[in-house]
Amino acid sequence: MFELLGIPPQALFGQLLLGLINGSFYALLSLGLAIIFGLLNIINFTHGAQYMMGAFVAWMLLNYVGIPYWGALFLVPVIVGVTGVVLERLLISRLYHLDHLYGLLLTFGLALIITGVFRNQYGISGLPYAIPGQLSGGQNLGFMFLPNYRGWVVVASLVVCLATWFVIEKTRLGAYLRAATENPTMVGAFGINVPRLITLTYGFGVGLAAFAGVLAAPIYSVNPNMGADVIIVVFAVVVIGGMGSILGSILTGFGLGLVEGLTRVFYPEGSAVVIFVIMAIVLLVKPAGLFGREA
Repeated sequence: MFELLGIPPQALFGQLLLGLINGSFYALLSLGLAIIFGLLNIINFTHGAQYMMGAFVAWMLLNYVGIPYWGALFLVPVIVGVTGVVLERLLISRLYHLDHLYGLLLTFGLALIITGVFRNQYGISGLPYAIPGQLSGGQNLGFMFLPNYRGWVVVASLVVCLATWFVIEKTRLGAYLRAATENPTMVGAFGINVPRLITLTYGFGVGLAAFAGVLAAPIYSVNPNMGADVIIVVFAVVVIGGMGSILGSILTGFGLGLVEGLTRVFYPEGSAVVIFVIMAIVLLVKPAGLFGREA
């Protein structure tokens, strides 16, 4: 079996798989952030806490109600999305005409409150969430062993991301959403309820974070800090891809996950900071991000 620069193929492809899995979560979370910022102009720092809520609600549905993983995969984004709708209507909607800083401060405060509530109730040790039986085990590909569940995470994330991009960029509903952010008065003149459209858009972005939380629950322990651990990296992904760029968030999320995996193989000490180094370089060369539009 060949080696690349002295690296066994099992180690190389194993780390690439881990990077691709991380990239799946980066893509889903940054996509939700890009939708909320691009269409609503709000920097949603609550996104990490809503990702954590998705994992916890899946755990609660299983342990308190008996609803398994497959049911949670559909129910959790709706449940957490509804909490997002309530937050948007009661608090966030009051900030749309103010500076971005107000939205950032509000959502940062909400993230602290949500995380504190779950930490107080469940502690910080983490709760187990079993992989569904249909996805247990794995496949021996010869050059590496592919766990079935991790393969499913990559496929599910890719399908959801591409479907979301298609709806926003290629359908009439997406055209209404984009028009409502540019000229809400004109869109409202056509009989479209713009505030409701904006509220549902925020709820959908939150639902994407919750969906990622359900996917993450069997891989990582369900704990209140899981959102705080990933949200800073996800913001860096969004900045690199271009704030508000839907396609940029998807491609950059998966791409940076792979870069992180490769860095872990060839220079492990730099794997924790490589994304931030890339962000600094991109901001120097193209401040709007790789796929962003210059103001």
